[in-house]
Amino acid sequence: MTKVKLCGLSHMEDIAFANAARPDYIGFVFAEKSRRYVSPETAKALKAALSPEISAVGVFVNAPVEMVAALLNDGTIDLAQLHGAEDARYLATLRHLTKKPLIQAFCMEAAADAGRAKASPADFILLDSGGGTGQTFDWSLLRVVGRPFFLAGGLDGENIQTALAAVHPYGVDVSSGVETNGAKDFEKMAAFVQAVRKFDVGGART
Repeated sequence: MTKVKLCGLSHMEDIAFANAARPDYIGFVFAEKSRRYVSPETAKALKAALSPEISAVGVFVNAPVEMVAALLNDGTIDLAQLHGAEDARYLATLRHLTKKPLIQAFCMEAAADAGRAKASPADFILLDSGGGTGQTFDWSLLRVVGRPFFLAGGLDGENIQTALAAVHPYGVDVSSGVETNGAKDFEKMAAFVQAVRKFDVGGART
């Protein structure tokens, strides 16, 4: 079954929406420049209200490794998603501090990016158009990745089944595609999750 991650949750209402929509993962953004930023204290409160069947992912951009490890180890988040220039040494240091799973994100602009993603020592990789632009990228670049990946970038309830049929990702990640006027939209969140589940059952566009 394709994993579904609804990212950029920042309000208690968003958590209620997620609990009803039932994705596999939700994401908290800890990058302060993001409009979806949440503080560790807010994330902790939101996580407490999250269904235990849904895993929380923390999204970081070049954050101090000790901060990332602390949020993993105290249960605020279950996985860390690294969206900056974190290198193999950074990941190795983080692995010494925590046993929790790591996701490394890559901006897919050229074939070389696929090679870097394939070589990542992270538990999972996420392939994106970069920077929360809400745009898709050239999916033909994925042919040489050679390992399971999360697909992100420009996905929404309208195109998700096309994406699933085209590239067969391990998981999919959406943020702006389930928003209306910059806020999480329950109907869009539910429709996105339902579209993925229907595809998994039917194996074709419905």
